[in-house]
Amino acid sequence: MSGCPHCNSALETPLACSGCGALLNVPPETPPQHILGLKLTWGCATDELERNHRRFSRLVHPDYYATAAPEELGLAERNSALLNSAFATLSNDLARAEWLLDHLGGPSGEDERQMPREFLMEVMEWNEVLEAGSTGAGSMTELAAVQDELRARRADVVADLGRHLDPLPPAGSPSLLEVRRLLNAARYIERSLETAASGQAL
Repeated sequence: MSGCPHCNSALETPLACSGCGALLNVPPETPPQHILGLKLTWGCATDELERNHRRFSRLVHPDYYATAAPEELGLAERNSALLNSAFATLSNDLARAEWLLDHLGGPSGEDERQMPREFLMEVMEWNEVLEAGSTGAGSMTELAAVQDELRARRADVVADLGRHLDPLPPAGSPSLLEVRRLLNAARYIERSLETAASGQAL
């Protein structure tokens, strides 16, 4: 990351300079990792992410610019929104994987709809229980058991994503197809957990 154009201090974030406090125009397509002062990798330590978010919020929060010129207040609002959006992306394993997949030129969910082959048999079994639960005809014990299985499989999928994205593969790598399929599986799991929760509420 280059130095501050105003005081030449080393920049921790492209949002603002912690040395002189100047707000900066963030270049388009800046990775969320860089906005939060992190390296462009799959891994993301929660404590460091939260610490940097709090620290950089003090540099760009619009409340600190309430009496500033309209242009400066507008820049603070834009940079604060960028910071919060980057934090939301990196805080969620699946959102972070989606961003990396797009950044590396991998297939979108529209381009590739399949899930990993070994996942399909489990889907059929889960669907039977979820369908019964959605009508109130299923066993609450079975529904709770499926929820536990879904949460465990979500953790497995996130671990598999890490194995494919750490270290990051080259842009356009064939392995990105498997990343997309894993993300498709993860999205199915999240929708199924919502369905299961609805069934329990009946």
